[in-house]
Amino acid sequence: MRHFGHISPAVREGLFHQEPCEFSSDSPAWLLSAALGATLYSPATRPRLADDVVKQTGRGVVSMVLCLEDSIHDSEVEEAETNLVRQFKDLEERGAEAPLLFIRVREPEQISDLVRRLGTAVRLLSGFVLPKFTEERGTPFLEALVDAESVSGRRLYAMPVLESPELLHLESRTTTLTGIANVVDKYRDRVLALRLGVTDFCSAYGLRRSPDMTAYDVRIVAAVIADVVNVLGRADGSGFTITGPVWEYFRLQERMFKPQLRRSPFLEGRAEELRTALIEHDIDGLLREIELDRANGLLGKTCIHPSHVPPVHALSVVSHEEFSDAQDILRPERGGGGVLRSAYTNKMNEVKPHRAWAERTLQRAEVFGVARADVGFVELLTAGLAE
Repeated sequence: MRHFGHISPAVREGLFHQEPCEFSSDSPAWLLSAALGATLYSPATRPRLADDVVKQTGRGVVSMVLCLEDSIHDSEVEEAETNLVRQFKDLEERGAEAPLLFIRVREPEQISDLVRRLGTAVRLLSGFVLPKFTEERGTPFLEALVDAESVSGRRLYAMPVLESPELLHLESRTTTLTGIANVVDKYRDRVLALRLGVTDFCSAYGLRRSPDMTAYDVRIVAAVIADVVNVLGRADGSGFTITGPVWEYFRLQERMFKPQLRRSPFLEGRAEELRTALIEHDIDGLLREIELDRANGLLGKTCIHPSHVPPVHALSVVSHEEFSDAQDILRPERGGGGVLRSAYTNKMNEVKPHRAWAERTLQRAEVFGVARADVGFVELLTAGLAE
């Protein structure tokens, strides 16, 4: 699989200076964690879940979470587990191409049970999403994952969700973060990424952001995100990939804005007009939040609606200017430091302070590609909507 792999090679060639790389569930963890992109969540109760997975794969989704936790009623868990196993076996029988698939469980015991019930279809499973993660609660989940990995003979990853009240509350945050850091470091080779449960954070205070507000506008949430990145997202080799929070609004339907995207003003690159048009469909807040995710050290995003996927992926592509700056900074002859003018002659690149940024940028370029100099968000979004 690859990002933008659902569009034709000819179109990709016209969009990318450097095309996104191909990868599979067996690729190195550093690459997979960067490649998660827009991770689409779906309740495990959906009766045609296998069809949904195939459909979304064909529309550019590369990672999905099939949820047995908050998205379904407590009384539906047993039925959902049975359905999930049946749908995995259906996918296996079809031999269909599937994205990276994760199961969001409620309890550690579900991990070994589901792996056993999946049988040979476990080869389609990339890992598990672990809810309400703290040191105390998370350790049994990770131990169960290790046992299941041994039984299945397959590498399985964990994606802990940081969403517990102990992490939100100021008086317990430092202790909770320290405990989480200890346990994920112990199981570092199995932790693919850390996910933020911002909806749960808001719930603890009876809050809900509106469509024109980002998670960063809710100060108490922004403070937690900052502290999580501070402790768990460092660029010194000790950090993890941390993904952006979910965007809750999805009145936007792709077909509603496809015609607008195809009008000549947008295709001529007048991105501000596109943004104005998309405000009407509650996507402007999503675009701003994706940009703020990146500015705050987050990569990828939890998504609950397919219409969110193309914007996340379009804004994840590295611009030609970013790529040029990153390459200049990382040239071997720059190893001693110094300052140089950007090739775009609009900024200063200071080699030592900007080195970590440059390394992360080239990592993102590997999986999302580098746009041509004359290609921007509008063209990438339009292409991402191709069927």
